[in-house]
Amino acid sequence: MIARVLAIFWFALASTAVQSEQIVMGMSQDEVAITASFTGSEILIFGAVSRDAPAPESSDLEVIIAVQGPNVPVTIRKKDRVAGIWINTESVDLDIAPSFYAVATSGPIAEVLLPLEDLRHAVSVGRVVRSAGQNAFNTDDSVDAFARIQAKDNLLQILEGAVSIDEDTLFRARISLPANITQGNYKTRIFLTRNGMVVDQLDTVIPVYKVGIERWLFTLAQEQAALYGALSLIIAALAGWVAAAVFGMLRR
Repeated sequence: MIARVLAIFWFALASTAVQSEQIVMGMSQDEVAITASFTGSEILIFGAVSRDAPAPESSDLEVIIAVQGPNVPVTIRKKDRVAGIWINTESVDLDIAPSFYAVATSGPIAEVLLPLEDLRHAVSVGRVVRSAGQNAFNTDDSVDAFARIQAKDNLLQILEGAVSIDEDTLFRARISLPANITQGNYKTRIFLTRNGMVVDQLDTVIPVYKVGIERWLFTLAQEQAALYGALSLIIAALAGWVAAAVFGMLRR
């Protein structure tokens, strides 16, 4: 009974906070275009806190910004030493996992977000990976392995302290998208927290797509694989013929 009363009181506090503080956000760019010369992009996410009343003095405002890429199939391989040689001995195929995930916070994530709120909103790496994978990541070892692989390619970014807050109202953070990102819609979530509880949340999407000839080739490969393969063979044959003709002229 006491636990139920505390839960009701906790949700009442959260609801009141949501009504008094709301997020107003902006971004340096509304979309990211992937071209042949694409080497990555940096997005500035900024915003302010709109209030109906003065900011509470009993707790500090904290901000969390999470950017998640499209879910993709992932294979995790385990290496073991066999006869003095490191080889792949086991593998786990996962139906879906986030292709990119970056979470920036105004402080240590363990201090700005309670475990119960993390369970509810799936913000930390472990929670978001398990949420996307539909319980495919059933052990801490598989989550850690996935995290190491993604972090090595800069596809997992834990940016504690990267969100700056001015005068308890304005906030901003920079998120870097590497050159090897997957195209698609990148879900962006912003959380305001006080005492580790989420008092407001704002969701938006950042489109990341190939443009120009790169987009045409990608679409052709996905939708008409046979034609794409035939064109690839023709181009390879033409390139070989041109190279042979040039070398023949140089020998004369």
